Amino acid sequence: MDGHADTSSVHRIEYPVDWPPGHVASYLVECEDTLTLVDAGMPGPQCESVLRGALADRNFDVADLDCLVLTHPHVDHVGQVGTVLDEADPTVYVPAGVGDRFERDLDDLETAVRETATAAGLTDDQLEGAVSMAVESLRRNRGLLPPERVDHWVREGDPFEVGGTRVEPIHTPGHQADHCCYHLPESGVLVAGDMAIEPFRPVALHAGLDREVDEAIDAFYAALDRLDDLAETDDPRRVLPGHGPAHADLAGVVRRDRESLDRMLDRTVEAVRNADEPPSALDVTEGRVRDRGIEYIVAEVVGALRHLESAGRLESETVDGVRRYSLPEDASPAP
Repeated sequence: MDGHADTSSVHRIEYPVDWPPGHVASYLVECEDTLTLVDAGMPGPQCESVLRGALADRNFDVADLDCLVLTHPHVDHVGQVGTVLDEADPTVYVPAGVGDRFERDLDDLETAVRETATAAGLTDDQLEGAVSMAVESLRRNRGLLPPERVDHWVREGDPFEVGGTRVEPIHTPGHQADHCCYHLPESGVLVAGDMAIEPFRPVALHAGLDREVDEAIDAFYAALDRLDDLAETDDPRRVLPGHGPAHADLAGVVRRDRESLDRMLDRTVEAVRNADEPPSALDVTEGRVRDRGIEYIVAEVVGALRHLESAGRLESETVDGVRRYSLPEDASPAP
């Protein structure tokens, strides 16, 4: 091998998940004598068996892994980190913001999410569920990915080498605040995690209902700008996402995601315009998901409403602790 990872030395590993499109992918990369795993699937014995089987198919064991590179700390991307750390001694690369996030005081997180969720209109079981989900997710994820085992906190503009191959991290927040894609310029590969997914735009979770929810939509647009720049200057021949198929259309998928965000914001304005009375974020969310759960969509809706208010397309008034939205008096009528 010539020291650069080409598409023939990058092997996709798919783990089952319970949401569309039914899988999450990690990638096994062979570079010279260095074996690297990018992302680590879901927790649990079934996904552990998938990982072990994929390695065995190529005559490797978990102990053979030299490097572990993570795109972001969502559970379906860090689930088998413990398996790797228990049996191998890899050099571990993780986006820099994750370290600070994992140090977050749980009581402060609970307070912040409770304030945001209450202002969004959540009450009773929905409110307590949102708070519990945020706290338990942080507790679980920092258990799956022990910060003390991280060797390199990766920052954009700070490339590193794995097995003689240059890796350029690109900070791509919006879906998750610390998310990084990894560009391998010599081989024309972009390992994209939960960005640049061909079948659909990932939801703008960013930091959930934590205080950073105000930044979610702007952060997502900034991530798309960075991927657009990459497509224009050094268009990867192969994009390897965490969900959906590998593809070769970074520019097209970025354009699709930008248009999807634009439409989502426009639909949010129309939901406010068409409401009988100024709606809360919960009202807008329930109109969007109908008979499905709100758990993940509500954060995107809150982020969208905050973005639209900041842009002057909406205004808000807090009534009995709930933030309600309306169009400015000088807003243009619906087309």
